Amino acid sequence: MIENYNFGSITIDGKNYTYDIEVRWTGEVLKWWRKESHVIDVEDVKRAVEQNPDTIILGTGAYGVAKVTEEAQKFIQEKGIKLIIDKTGEAVKTFNIIKRESEREAIGLFHLTC
Repeated sequence: MIENYNFGSITIDGKNYTYDIEVRWTGEVLKWWRKESHVIDVEDVKRAVEQNPDTIILGTGAYGVAKVTEEAQKFIQEKGIKLIIDKTGEAVKTFNIIKRESEREAIGLFHLTC
């Protein structure tokens, strides 16, 4: 479960992260890079898609500055993966609800700033 999110910082299982992350339904947390800072493209979501989750939740930053390309959205959805895009604060809440209340395997990709 994600315990807290504030601009530039996220806490998961008592550990604080100050960089963008990928959170898997298993609890694994990985650093998440994007080729272009505020653009989320196919290359940026490939690792998550390869895990074949039921859902990918994309947090686009505190103010929603990061934009998800049409190509990335299509790439995810063509694999039969449900895609949820929201500002990071709301995306974190959605991830926690899915993790707590369903059997779905979800991956959260969270941009922590902007």
